[in-house]
Amino acid sequence: MARKYYMLDVFTDRPLSGNQLAVVLESDGLEDDAMQKIAAEFNVPETVFVLPASSAESRARIKIFTPVRELPFAGHPTVGSAVLLATLDEMPAAGSSLVLEEGVGPVSCDIMGVDGNRSARFELPKAPVRLEWGFDAALLAASIGVAQEDIGFDAHEVTAWDGGIPYVLVPVNSLEAVVSIKVDTAKLATIERIFDGHLADVYVYAKGGVESGTNFHARMFAPENGIPEDPATGSAVASMCGQLAAVEIPDNGSRKFTIEQGYEMGRPSKIFVDIEKAGDTISTAGISGNAVIVGEGKLLI
Repeated sequence: MARKYYMLDVFTDRPLSGNQLAVVLESDGLEDDAMQKIAAEFNVPETVFVLPASSAESRARIKIFTPVRELPFAGHPTVGSAVLLATLDEMPAAGSSLVLEEGVGPVSCDIMGVDGNRSARFELPKAPVRLEWGFDAALLAASIGVAQEDIGFDAHEVTAWDGGIPYVLVPVNSLEAVVSIKVDTAKLATIERIFDGHLADVYVYAKGGVESGTNFHARMFAPENGIPEDPATGSAVASMCGQLAAVEIPDNGSRKFTIEQGYEMGRPSKIFVDIEKAGDTISTAGISGNAVIVGEGKLLI
């Protein structure tokens, strides 16, 4: 059976930058094992398989795979799938919305922009939850190749949060420290496991960025997911919303952030975040970004 697929670059408005995504349409009949093998064949950070929705309120059900495992939720597959399906459905370029059913639950997406330069914003599928996690600070520093004294700035400290997928968030005190990171996968593998026997992916960030107007510069490492480094990680930012709300936003306050990622890989990306608090808890939070279609083809499977 021939199945149409598309390739997109996500969290960018320029082809050949941002984070690569494969989206396979008409995925009925594919077993999970076949999807995993196809994702390994594409060998991009994530591959999405589009299936019929289980609810009339949803546009589609999607399954998301890295080259080595399935994920219940991910940011750039959500943004990319929303932009692609809205484009194929010829939905208005602005003011449209759709719901994607993911492993974490239904995810509401708003379509923005103009034809040829679309973006999508999705509501966080769950409120970020801070995880209990004991860690060896010296081992963590050694595993990412930074000095222990470089870890932390202002009120930001090492934390673990789950906003759909758990991440270890590692703030460092300079852009130079982020740029200099060299991951030691053997040492990283010895850090305490906090996610179903897997090491939580590591998201390192510093204040400021390469480009003006950027609030944070970040890098993400997920070697156990077959992703040595990721150019743009919306699910990490979903978890980071918990940390940002806790230390950057006063009670009953709101704020927008711009996070850049992928510059060290030659895949510059920008992720936009908006958070509003009611009292000391998050009332609404969303992640948005652009996506561009860069290719299409047929999968003969």
